Order: sequence, then structure tokens, then C-alpha cells
Amino acid sequence: MAGSKHHKKTSVTDYLVKFIFITVGAILMGVALEIFLVPNQIIDGGITGISIVLSKITPVSLGLYIFLINLPFLFIGYKQIGKTFAISTLYGVAVMSVTTAFLHHVEPFTHEKILAVLYGGLLLGLGVGLVIRFGGALDGSEIVAILLSKKMRFPVGQIIMMINVFIFITAGFVFGADSAMYSIFTFYIAAKVMDIVVQGLDESKSVTIISSEYEEVSQAIMDRLGRGTTMIYAKGGYAKEETQMIYCVVTRLEVAKLKTIVQEIDAKAFISIQNVADVLGGNLEKKNIH
Repeated sequence: MAGSKHHKKTSVTDYLVKFIFITVGAILMGVALEIFLVPNQIIDGGITGISIVLSKITPVSLGLYIFLINLPFLFIGYKQIGKTFAISTLYGVAVMSVTTAFLHHVEPFTHEKILAVLYGGLLLGLGVGLVIRFGGALDGSEIVAILLSKKMRFPVGQIIMMINVFIFITAGFVFGADSAMYSIFTFYIAAKVMDIVVQGLDESKSVTIISSEYEEVSQAIMDRLGRGTTMIYAKGGYAKEETQMIYCVVTRLEVAKLKTIVQEIDAKAFISIQNVADVLGGNLEKKNIH
């Protein structure tokens, strides 16, 4: 049929890359837990944190708790997000569980808690970030937060924070107040590293510019910054004047130069700058300006 569209199928290479990086990410998280965090009575947030507390007060191993407690949330993920996500998450959780079981009796890297927080938080964030970036997850609490957010009208981030506050308070009773504070610092470091892995160091910004000199501003951005622009029709709400709005995507290092370019042409131009989580498709490649 002439009008039908052919969707690009995921290649064997794509699946192999996904498999490799999810494996590496899951192993890194297992290493962070058993070599740095658990021996020093430092916990992670979410299902992993609950599993660490339960493994402390019962004879059941950490890896088994992580795997079993995550299973119900994997089913929810299958229903809400899709089969590929659920399979990737199941595989990642299984690899992490096996890694923790294998390393359980290995001597920890250090008994200095500050070093454990730094190294453990770094590896934890790197591992979780890799798995998320390649389409999986290592903890079911994010899925729970998404579902609760729809019903309670709270942001997902706030719900995850509330869940983890409860877990860290519980850890304070089991491991002591000092361990709870170290756990909070570890979670913070891991979250920051995870953001870098998922979003990248070269963070993008979307820029919207409203100026009466829109043609000259648009051309200057393309000539002097090497970035493509898009002109969007706009109409003033007060004056009812028709104009063209300029939209472009730049890196955070280019923001200052872009402001300078726009203000040299029109000092009264309206500039709105927003963070962009990811940029895909389109002709966004930066052109040479020299």
C-alpha cells in the first residue's frame, strides 16, 4: 500500500548494546552495594533500601529480597510502560541480585564511611544511570511514584523523596542515626551522577526569543553561533500585533553568547531559556562558524 509507513525495527546490534550496558550498570550497582555501602551500614533509597533493612533483621539474603520485592512492580511496569521495559528491568534486577549474592562474602574495599559514601554513591549513580539510559530500571519505587502521582496530584520527584525519607528514618532505627545521614549523602551523590549519565554533561537549553527584529536575530544566531533556528507565528495578547517567534536549542556553554547576540540587535527582546532533558531527531547539528 502506497501510503503505509514502515517503522524502523530494532537491530540485533541495538539489542546487544542495550544488553551490554544494562549488564554493566546492574553489576556496578551490585558492587556499590556489597563492596562499599552494605558493609558500612549505608543504604540506598527505594526498594533496595527496604531490602537492605530487611536483610539486616532477617536471615534472608539481600539479593533475594531485591529480586522478590521488585517482581510486583515489574508487572505494573509491564502494564504501564511496556514489555521491553519490563524485560530489561527484570534482567537488570536479576543481574544485580546475582552480583550481590556473589560478592556478599567478599571483603569490603574500605571501612572508612566517608570513602564508602563517595565511591559507593559514584558507582551507584553510574550503574542506575546506565540502566535507565538504555531502557530499564533497577528499582520499582519509581513506578509506584508515577502511579501515585496520577492519583494524588503530587510531582513524581516529591513522592520518591517522601518514600525515601520514610526509608531513611527506618534505617536510623535499625543502623543508627549516623548511618541514616551517611545514606542521605550517598543518595544525593548517586542522584547527581545518575542525572549526568542519563542527560549527559553537554546539557541542552531551549531558547524562545520574541523580538521586532526577528529576521536579523535569527540570521545572526545561525551565522555567529552556528545553530539552526525555527520561526513560529505569534500574536501579541495585548497589542494584537502579529510577529515571528524564534526557537532554537543550544548548549549551556552557548547561552551567554546567544544573549549577547540577541541584545546587540534588540536590547528589548524577550528571551526565555529552559532546560531540555533530551534532544532527538531534526537537523540540530552545530554548523561551523569560521
